[in-house]
Amino acid sequence: MASQNDRPIGVFDSGFGGLTVARALIDLLPAEQVIYVGDSARYPYGPRPADEVREFSVEIAEHLVKVEGVKIVVVACNTASAFALDDLRERFDVPILGVIEPGLRSAARATRNGAIGVIGTVGTIASGAYQSQARLMEIESRVYCCACPGFVEFVERGEFMSDQVHVLAERLLEPLIGVGVDTLLLGCTHYPFLARTIADVMGRGVLLISSAEETAFDVREMLMRTAMTRTDTSAPAHRFLSSGDLGWFVEMGSQLLGPELDHAERVSFGH
Repeated sequence: MASQNDRPIGVFDSGFGGLTVARALIDLLPAEQVIYVGDSARYPYGPRPADEVREFSVEIAEHLVKVEGVKIVVVACNTASAFALDDLRERFDVPILGVIEPGLRSAARATRNGAIGVIGTVGTIASGAYQSQARLMEIESRVYCCACPGFVEFVERGEFMSDQVHVLAERLLEPLIGVGVDTLLLGCTHYPFLARTIADVMGRGVLLISSAEETAFDVREMLMRTAMTRTDTSAPAHRFLSSGDLGWFVEMGSQLLGPELDHAERVSFGH
């Protein structure tokens, strides 16, 4: 069982936004090895059709499970979690965790007035995944969802606090301010990059929630429940794979993850 336990944790996202989840995992589970795949050649997933997102997600999960030999897959992408989670769970015999349920759970605990806002890509919001999951979890708070087209593109260009993104945020977030949400769930792993701008627009009374930390707690609980925690006492060597430009991935990704991301490996999917 030791060799099984010592397999890495696989994490994937359409780009580098999911590094927020990888960071939380590395901090919470310092003994575990993380292998992160950023499908930056095909980002963003948000505007893509559901079937395409499912196809991409299966390709990446297959690589993580069959090539990298991971013991658990974390879908650190809200769009992929919305469209592909059930399919991945049917196809692969390792635990598959997404980011939607942990984020909602955290927001439901945090809200004071029972009005939760969720912002995400067009694909994630159009899927209705957050409302469906909230019903499944029997969350009593009102959940207001709002698509934020353009946010991911600003993040991928490294524009976190420009005047342009501030103006866009004011326009897109106005409906959530209007309904009086006091808690805002960042339903895309890229959005923590824009947290300062989003917080400025929403106002001091609104708490921003990232699903990253709560997802990491779910992973820890899963590993403990299934007795799959790493037994190797050597320091884990984290690996970062990208399907796109490696230099750009390292430059942008290291701003969020930190010094662990000092180089990346090439990985290819599709045709």
